[in-house]
Amino acid sequence: MTSAKDRLIVALDVPTATEAQEIVYELGDSVSLYKVGLQLFAAEGPKIVSELVNSGRKVFLDLKLHDIPNTVAGAVKAVAEMGVHMLTLHAAGGSRMLKEAVAAAKSGIHPPLVLGVTVLTSLSQDELHESGVKSSLSEQVRHLAMLAKAAGCQGVVTSPQEAAGVRSALGREMSIVTPGIRPAGSAQNDQSRIATPAAAIHAGASHLVIGRPILEAKNKSQAAQSILEEIGGALRSADTEMAGRG
Repeated sequence: MTSAKDRLIVALDVPTATEAQEIVYELGDSVSLYKVGLQLFAAEGPKIVSELVNSGRKVFLDLKLHDIPNTVAGAVKAVAEMGVHMLTLHAAGGSRMLKEAVAAAKSGIHPPLVLGVTVLTSLSQDELHESGVKSSLSEQVRHLAMLAKAAGCQGVVTSPQEAAGVRSALGREMSIVTPGIRPAGSAQNDQSRIATPAAAIHAGASHLVIGRPILEAKNKSQAAQSILEEIGGALRSADTEMAGRG
């Protein structure tokens, strides 16, 4: 998977299906993978997922499931039947929850990739300690990423700042999805741990989740194209670097 288009996930962080559909229409064929998160899913339900899937788009369903293993497994089974490409659950839910979720995902005709969320990109070191976790932020991310791998998850979600360490720990096969991506000059908003698209790719990210830098642009299509060009440049640079090492 080397194309920039395969790497970009546009976050449909809007309150209605109408707004989501307008964004998808404006971006056209330049984007094929969209995130449906809690806000849009709570407002519109599975219907918006079905509409995107039926239109040929791939869906990253980002609900960050976290409950007792049986409940999560039931939810994952229902999600798998929707035909989504990726789904998230909190790795902090523990190995039994993760393993049962992975098994449940395989019940669908096209099993989605199950991704373990490590530490939210909005959290700072102080806020992590406030929650009762005494280890450093990078240590906690690595610990949860390894837990997700051991449980059979196909990938993890982490900030781009921890992506290099996670990639080193997990190897080349697992997906690393990074929110908190901000092109140079973009507002940080409520994200604490951010990076540019190129920096995230060089750190080992396989997918970049980008919302506001595209959604709030006057020309969304142009903003997406600019990001795709940056991702493409980073991929070519990484390939050249690897070829040089070989």
